[in-house]
Amino acid sequence: MAKMWSCMKDFFTYETTKSVVVKSWTIGIINRVVQLLIITYFIGWVFVNEKAYQVRDTAIESSVMTKVKGFGICNDKVMDVADYVTPTQGASVFCIITKLITTENQVQGYCPEVSYCPYCYCYTPTVIRILTGKCVPFNTTLQMCEIKGWCPAEIDTIKTTAMMEVENFTIFIKNSIRFPIFNYTKGNFLTTITDDYIKTCKFDMVNNTYCPIFRVGDVVRYAQQNFTKLANKGGVIGIKIGWVCDLDKSDDQCNPSYSFTRLDAMSQKNAVSPGYNFRFAKYYKMENGTEYRTLVKAYAIRFDVLVNGNAGKFNMIPTLINMVAAFTSVGVGTVLCDIILLNFLKGAEQYKAKKFEEVSDSPLDFQSNGFYRSQLSLRHNETIMRSSDSGAFSIEHYT
Repeated sequence: MAKMWSCMKDFFTYETTKSVVVKSWTIGIINRVVQLLIITYFIGWVFVNEKAYQVRDTAIESSVMTKVKGFGICNDKVMDVADYVTPTQGASVFCIITKLITTENQVQGYCPEVSYCPYCYCYTPTVIRILTGKCVPFNTTLQMCEIKGWCPAEIDTIKTTAMMEVENFTIFIKNSIRFPIFNYTKGNFLTTITDDYIKTCKFDMVNNTYCPIFRVGDVVRYAQQNFTKLANKGGVIGIKIGWVCDLDKSDDQCNPSYSFTRLDAMSQKNAVSPGYNFRFAKYYKMENGTEYRTLVKAYAIRFDVLVNGNAGKFNMIPTLINMVAAFTSVGVGTVLCDIILLNFLKGAEQYKAKKFEEVSDSPLDFQSNGFYRSQLSLRHNETIMRSSDSGAFSIEHYT
């Protein structure tokens, strides 16, 4: 019973730390400088730059609609948007065809292949063609392997001229975004935009940063690419729309920013299959029911509209968490000063004597003033001042 009562008395006790005041210019300056750096970091970087007082939403929801306009001439034919844009749905990824190689009136049958290979055999298995095992005349002097499929075979080495009018085509981009945490929606059409402005404006980095109509040549130039090379070989250009919004400010401060880049930059350095091209076919039927097609190999500039962003708004919880972290981090100065005092400065033994005391299992001896006897003695050339009411000790260095 007595032991239980003793435990209860020990539980309902109050403990306080003993303060040791060290009057040293060196330690004082180090302590204040470290504290100042920590406070500056939290105010300048954490709160002002990183806005750690906000809750942030990075799960941006987005929709993109596109429309291309312009007329060009390719292979002596006038091309409009229905001819050179694919797919036709106006999605965030679309292609503008710049060059075509067509193989017309192909029908199912047998014909000689067009790629000559002196070391190949006509019965060699292959995944890109079906061989019959026969060698048939290709012309008056050359024989080639016979294939089964769409004939005549495609000749994709024909030199054709790119449709250079593409440089002046325009791309209309309509983008809507939503930050679900804040239920905040916005579009890339500013409230000040009018119908007349839309009909005449063209995006540029200086005067019309929020115009949603982009000239293809300008987009290629902003991506630091050569339009002529891109039109001849094809490529992939990224149009990036960034939304970084501070919802503590007014709504008109949340606006998109545009940037442009070449997404298939590696293909420029590779001689094998450079650029971007694809094939598609248009199918027809003769009066007798025989199916035939026109095969098209298209070189194109593919545009990928990429949307990213985040939004932030003041919230008390992250504010309190970061404020507590800031106040706690100020204590790093005390830890650093303790390390210096205990290991590097003159008078370290005296500081240890006042900071640490040992208590053994044997009965403790008390001095007349009621304090425990320290393990270490004090140096005679230093003055020690003891407060009689707060338990704080002051150590002053004269040397």
